[in-house]
Amino acid sequence: METRVLGNTGLKVSEIAFGGVEIGLPYGIGVHSTADMLQEKDALKLLELALDKGINFYDTARMYGESEKLIGKAFRTRRSQVLISTKCRHFRLADGALPDSHLIPKIIRDSLEESLRELKTDYLDVYMLHQADLEIIGHQAITDTFQELKASGKVGSIGASTYTLEESQHAIQSGIWEVVQLPFNLMDQRQSTLFELASERGVGVVIRSVLLKGLLSERGKNLPEPLANVEKHLQGFGHLAARKGIDLPSLALGFALSFPEVASVLVGIDKEEYLLHALASANGSFLSEKEMEIAKDLAYPDPAFINLPLWDKKGWLT
Repeated sequence: METRVLGNTGLKVSEIAFGGVEIGLPYGIGVHSTADMLQEKDALKLLELALDKGINFYDTARMYGESEKLIGKAFRTRRSQVLISTKCRHFRLADGALPDSHLIPKIIRDSLEESLRELKTDYLDVYMLHQADLEIIGHQAITDTFQELKASGKVGSIGASTYTLEESQHAIQSGIWEVVQLPFNLMDQRQSTLFELASERGVGVVIRSVLLKGLLSERGKNLPEPLANVEKHLQGFGHLAARKGIDLPSLALGFALSFPEVASVLVGIDKEEYLLHALASANGSFLSEKEMEIAKDLAYPDPAFINLPLWDKKGWLT
């Protein structure tokens, strides 16, 4: 497993990052309850195996159920060997508003202390905003508190997990957020327009949704009628993967890692076979210039339609 430098943070992260949501709560296509998830002993074994195989970067969040607790247990005696990134609790109230500014610092600090206890550590390598929209990214009380936590030594670097192109751009240009975690994959390639800017600003880029919750795999077949055009479009990537002699998930990972500005790609891992597959895909033999041109040309023509939360609400991913 090769490592890349995460922007100007000084951290050297594995090209594949262990996405911790799947071990923490029911998540993904076909996972409906805790009965579909790994037992604790198996999750711990998987985390330890990932580290033994060279993955040093672990992504979790306060909102990921048991994920922080499991990562804390797995690496309690190996803390110096891993880099842990977690995300703050959500800020927004039930009505969608943010709390009063004088309440926000306590929410952030309390969330951090909860994470530290669960992770069994006294510091975080990266502490991030979760679902950071434009208002949150630039909110004075939020930015001040995150910077204070970094100055305190409890947090090494600070970042923002974004969704839209505008949010990512704002975070990168802010001069505050050192890492941006953004959605990017073969189908929705819009965020790649910001990769060069992030590199120029020294902001580390971490990719998520690289497999579209498994749609960029065998799960992308026999989709419901509203996603018929999506399934048809996926076939083009399948043909490219076949010509290259690899499967679709390997193509998706190789595509993301072919961008030198990308430091690490998050892969949701809850099975040993997924771990080993991700490791095999990150073999340094990514896409050629010609293959990259083909993959870029195959981007979905209506990327705004690639909205997994909306699909989930409509019951298209059950």
